Amino acid sequence: MRFVLYLLMMIAVALSVGFGLSYYALTDGRLFGAVQVGPWTAWPDVGSDAPNPYTRGLLAREATLQLGQAEGLRFSASVDGDEQPLTRECSYRVKGNTPLATAWTLVALDAQGRNIAAPDTQMAMRSSGLARLNDGSIEIGIGTSLMPGNWLELTGSGPFSLVLTLYDTAVFSGFSSDESMPTIIRGNCS
Repeated sequence: MRFVLYLLMMIAVALSVGFGLSYYALTDGRLFGAVQVGPWTAWPDVGSDAPNPYTRGLLAREATLQLGQAEGLRFSASVDGDEQPLTRECSYRVKGNTPLATAWTLVALDAQGRNIAAPDTQMAMRSSGLARLNDGSIEIGIGTSLMPGNWLELTGSGPFSLVLTLYDTAVFSGFSSDESMPTIIRGNCS
């Protein structure tokens, strides 16, 4: 009788660990195919001919059209540089350099993947339409309150994520952890 109870307990533990790791791999996955650069996360196998099983799970869960490896790569961030969640109650600055790419876009999305740019404004920041700093780097203000310079105006309240999509890039050929990515700096919060 004790052996049967022990066996049932071990099966329950194994199932809990298995389902827990599967959930983690499909929702966060930094240990299973995703690449983390500061607050930015990318899944480099998304556009490959034979993605790893965890990337396939991500693709099935998101059910969105993805870029092929030769077309580009999407980075997303839901936290700032200090690992604090992005929220529309605060303002932010995206500052620094981006990896070499023919073009890129930066959008803000809510938890359902909807663009949260304010109506009648730019829906995304584009590499071709920015005022750059003297050293060629970027600085973009993001928030619901007016900011000087490049500004992505948001609407509403609550958490959000930033998605930086690089088009025609070779960012992961010879990738290293010091790859140039912009930082996300929290400003004032209301």
